[in-house]
Amino acid sequence: MTFEEALQTAAQKVNDRDMAPGRLSGKIAVVTGGAQGFGFGIAEEMYREGASIMIADMNTETGEAAAKKLGKRAAFAYVNVSDEESVKNLVIATVERFGGLDIFVSNAGVAKAGDLREMTAETFDFVTDVNYKGYFLCAKYASAIMKMQFAAAPVLWHDIIQINSKSGLVGSKANFAYAGGKFGGIGLTQSFALELAPYQIKVNSICPGNFYDGPLWSDPVRGLFIQYLKAGKVPGAKSVEDVKKYYLSKSPIQRGCLPSDVAKALFYCVEQCYETGQAIPVTGGQVMLS
Repeated sequence: MTFEEALQTAAQKVNDRDMAPGRLSGKIAVVTGGAQGFGFGIAEEMYREGASIMIADMNTETGEAAAKKLGKRAAFAYVNVSDEESVKNLVIATVERFGGLDIFVSNAGVAKAGDLREMTAETFDFVTDVNYKGYFLCAKYASAIMKMQFAAAPVLWHDIIQINSKSGLVGSKANFAYAGGKFGGIGLTQSFALELAPYQIKVNSICPGNFYDGPLWSDPVRGLFIQYLKAGKVPGAKSVEDVKKYYLSKSPIQRGCLPSDVAKALFYCVEQCYETGQAIPVTGGQVMLS
């Protein structure tokens, strides 16, 4: 199937949906970075509420297992969100498998800590390509399908939801490549929202606090706990546990963010039809908007 054929198929099948019960009944969704961690947790919550889910990830083996774990309304497609052809092929695969696309969750992201002295241009480009450029590419191809569906059925609303970060709301010492991309992502969200509102496509960012149990933080080799320990980001920290205690103390609720917390914000984004271009904090009070 070509992308042009995918556009026509989505328009033709706009009313052909698997109406499993739940808050997202009949919705077709993509979750990038959905094979594990936060992404899989979000996909699991969405599936439980009736959505059909395309798990999109670079890790084929883990992604296929994740889709199988969810059930018959789930499938897997490989994607490298920093590669345009790969993102286009993901959207085509979603339309081929499910007949359309209603919710695109741009969750894939990477983090490489480092201060100005040690950060290389290559590492900076890698982080920015995934976290910033990748969001642009996902929105570009997802919105094209959603526009066609809107033209075929103007009563429909669609959603592009970026899983951003609290680091998109406040700066992050020795983690500027990640924070800069996330700040930029909110700028993209606001701009996309203005452009796509006439097509009833809402675009919002959700800014979670830290999911300490996921691989982004807890991987013993590449996780942020060990990265921050080595970078000296937490004064006086001598172990990963010291770093973790420091971050837990930052939230008045004294725990990390969970996929179920983010899913509640996501459900709000989808269910309402009067808010777009927002950056919604889900930080346990660690970041409070002023």
